[in-house]
Amino acid sequence: MTKTLNNQSNVILHAFDWPYALVAQRAKEIKELGYQTVLVSPPMKSFRNNKEVKWWQLYQPQDYRVIDNKLGNTEDFKAMMLALNDVGIWVYIDVVFNHMANESSARLDLQYPSNSDMQSYSEHRAYFEQQKLFGDLDKALFDEDDFVEAFGIENWKDRWEVQNGRLTGGPQDPGLPTLRTSSHVIKQQQAYLLAMKNLGVRGFRIDAAKHLTIEHIKQVFTEEITQDMHVFGEIITDGGATEEEYELFLQPYLKETRLAAYDFPLFKTVHEALESKSGSLTALIDPYCFGQALTNERSITFAVTHDIPNNDVFSNLVMSETNEWLATVYILTRDGGVPLIYSDLDPSGIKNTNEEPRWVEGWRDQKLSQVIRFCHAVHGEPFELLEANDDLLAFKRGKKGIVLINKSMRPKSINVDINGQYNSILTQQSVDGTTGKIHVAAGSAELLMCDE
Repeated sequence: MTKTLNNQSNVILHAFDWPYALVAQRAKEIKELGYQTVLVSPPMKSFRNNKEVKWWQLYQPQDYRVIDNKLGNTEDFKAMMLALNDVGIWVYIDVVFNHMANESSARLDLQYPSNSDMQSYSEHRAYFEQQKLFGDLDKALFDEDDFVEAFGIENWKDRWEVQNGRLTGGPQDPGLPTLRTSSHVIKQQQAYLLAMKNLGVRGFRIDAAKHLTIEHIKQVFTEEITQDMHVFGEIITDGGATEEEYELFLQPYLKETRLAAYDFPLFKTVHEALESKSGSLTALIDPYCFGQALTNERSITFAVTHDIPNNDVFSNLVMSETNEWLATVYILTRDGGVPLIYSDLDPSGIKNTNEEPRWVEGWRDQKLSQVIRFCHAVHGEPFELLEANDDLLAFKRGKKGIVLINKSMRPKSINVDINGQYNSILTQQSVDGTTGKIHVAAGSAELLMCDE
């Protein structure tokens, strides 16, 4: 794993459930808005038909050797890679290695792909050979010997059970078949990752990394695989150091690997500071110091991930629109981590105050683009606290920028020692001279950049 790819500033657009052709179509706009990277949903074979395909079906692989799902096929993916490469955008992909698809309603065996899929390969040989990434499509990828014994996870605080049991939808659901840590499984997963690297992919998001044993992760993500790549795991926890899930899952991952991770400790800290009545923005001064954030070089920061609006278990973590905006400003302007901006095509059905799908258009908001520009401009500059209390957080990023975040219902202002002229990138405000008063409206943020 490289340190955010040679320590360059990086902002990831999570184009969740966007078809690959749509990503390609928007390549130029994505670049113009300041994103450096696009994270796309799993480029593997998964269930598809002419009717509606649910978002979660993308996370139930049927085969690694071809891309053929509701978002497109291998040809669409390659065309997307070319379009993004042409404008200098990196591509990261979702990788699902913990399990294969739950197809128990149609069959009882554990061959992947299924006999019917294998027959389709044979009947449409020219098409599937065109989509092939690696391997021999006349042979199955996995069989019964590649899976652990079937049982559903019940105790989510038992590491062995979480990493060996099946993810299920309840007692009547057989769940997702869990793959073994075997030489054959490791070999196929590495072949897939190398094929993706050869296509120009620059990063891997390890889906459900909490459910993979550390040994499995270490065997798959070797130096050959991770060289010049940004690799990060999705390990959902209930907070940072001292919290049980952190100690059970995230701490061993951080200790035993050099890979990055979603910064759920920081997210929970930000969520509490903004959403709780007793929350204080003083918690955001230096959360790493208190074990409530990951180290800068291993942190993927966010205000929302795809699970939060789309999975009922996490729906209570959806922030108000105002607080999600303040959280987004914070992760983009703080010192540390690689910010991830979430976008989707409305699988959750959650609306904003204008009764529009909440996360469909926000990625291209011009105000957000200005904050992304600020993020790049102050990258690497030191954090200097100016003022902090329950409702207000104000800090400088070196001599280049000043940030004010106000969660209260009243406008705020602070006096700042400055040297030069600073102009707001969000309002018409400016200050110059040696000292100046900066104002920030209620429930909003203000960013000023030095006019050099």
